[in-house]
Amino acid sequence: MKIALIGASGFVGSAVLGEALQRGHAVTAIVRHPEKLEPHPQLAARQGDAYDAADIAQAVAGHDAVVHAFNPGWGEANIRELFLQGTRAIFAGAKQAGVARLLMVGGAGSLYVAPGLQLIDTPQFPAEYKEGAEGARQALELIRAESSLDWSFISPPALLEPGSRTGRFRIGGDQLLMSGDHPANISVADLAVAIVDELEQPQHLRRRFTVGY
Repeated sequence: MKIALIGASGFVGSAVLGEALQRGHAVTAIVRHPEKLEPHPQLAARQGDAYDAADIAQAVAGHDAVVHAFNPGWGEANIRELFLQGTRAIFAGAKQAGVARLLMVGGAGSLYVAPGLQLIDTPQFPAEYKEGAEGARQALELIRAESSLDWSFISPPALLEPGSRTGRFRIGGDQLLMSGDHPANISVADLAVAIVDELEQPQHLRRRFTVGY
């Protein structure tokens, strides 16, 4: 496949980049600083502005799929507004370029822990992540309203960590996956496996899904 990966130098994006290249896909990495990416025969690194729909459209044109792994940075005070601004531009750019297949990486905050109760609304949810998680929750509602994109939205489990690639995990829907009495975890390498699996053989078109051990 020809995959356009927005946010390829981030925590999740870099893992997706490695997984996709390992499987032989051609990847265009759309990042702020392409010079920081290691060269690879199947990699085209391109500087891009995630807030500019026209720039995104030019960058993703001719690809089979777009992966939205963009994050403005957890240190940004207005992370929620920036995340939504970038998300809207990415959606618009993909549509302008005629690339219907889009997979978006969201957060765990919008997963349900009980009927009508999402993780972000529980007292235990970390305050420092709330604004970013709220942006991802609102972005999920934005993508659900998209009728011209063949979208999928992946929420990691509550605990997303560095770690090895096993290729073995559970797949869920809108509920937070648990491991006994504790929230499930996954390595970022295995989250990347789930993302590239979904690109290769879509199982969650116009649906949100989650993964975990």
